[in-house]
Amino acid sequence: MSYTIKDVAKNANVSIATVSRVLNGQGGYSKATEEKVLLSIKVLGYQPNAFARGLISNKSNTVGIIFPEVSSQFSSKILRGVEEAAHRLNSSVIVCNTASHGQRTMKYLQLLTEKRVDGILFVSELITEEYYKKLESMEIPVVLISTESYQYSLPYIKVDDKHAAFTATDYLIKMGHSKIGMISGNRDDIIAGQPRIDGYKQALAQRGLDINSEHIIHSQGFSFKDGFIGLPKLLEQFPDLTAVFAASDSLALGAISSAYKLGIKIPDQLSIIGYDNLPIAEMAIPPLTTVAQPLEEMGLIAADMLFTMMNQGRKVESRIMSHTVIERESVKKLN
Repeated sequence: MSYTIKDVAKNANVSIATVSRVLNGQGGYSKATEEKVLLSIKVLGYQPNAFARGLISNKSNTVGIIFPEVSSQFSSKILRGVEEAAHRLNSSVIVCNTASHGQRTMKYLQLLTEKRVDGILFVSELITEEYYKKLESMEIPVVLISTESYQYSLPYIKVDDKHAAFTATDYLIKMGHSKIGMISGNRDDIIAGQPRIDGYKQALAQRGLDINSEHIIHSQGFSFKDGFIGLPKLLEQFPDLTAVFAASDSLALGAISSAYKLGIKIPDQLSIIGYDNLPIAEMAIPPLTTVAQPLEEMGLIAADMLFTMMNQGRKVESRIMSHTVIERESVKKLN
């Protein structure tokens, strides 16, 4: 038999409203009343209906998280942090995979509206006017992860992409390299594309090294395939280079695979540094030296920011997270 909240109230000899307050931790009852209600719930085996509780509390105890590519290692590390925070606070997470498609993103935003989520985490994509208007109409807190908006006032958590790219390039210079090429993401990407290019250029300029457009391959994205086809193009334009800064680990691993096919030994003949420190970076042959983003920590902190906004109704400060070079075996020190 399936018992209802009415049965619990009758068994405990209290009102339905009192049972509801106990279930939602709202107070206004004695310790003895709380114990009676909890005992009745246990004896009857009552399972509160999440939707019904949401109608009472005006909360669904769910948050939505929107990824451009949910299956990537980048996304999975962020999600791990988000879920840790959500489960600690007795909330659930609805995961949406947009495939970087605007129409699909709008459909998911509508779905999250219908699901009455209490807040949204928006990962890695640029906030368009269309997205922002929809988010604004939902009247719930939003936190951006690994992206930011110059146009709209939304809190975010991310690494400084330009600074991290500068650090990666400067590391290669400190290892004795002066002929350094770059395989970048999409330069039209103002969040992670152009800033990483700018960081690479700034590191070269600061050390007095030449900045040449022929030394940069602009990819369509940050994928393995982009890195695989990018390295031969870069070598054709810059045949005497000794090192490559790849603007993502996937690009770097694609370049390493391409180098193997071309008979180029990494790092003896060519050094490569990546960006992200994904789990697969240390599985590569050779293990990849890379700039680490604290992705899991970013997911955890972003979720905490969101819950602070949801539960306390106050603004939160955006966060720039630290980055660091993880040294492995894909970069050779030159004499």
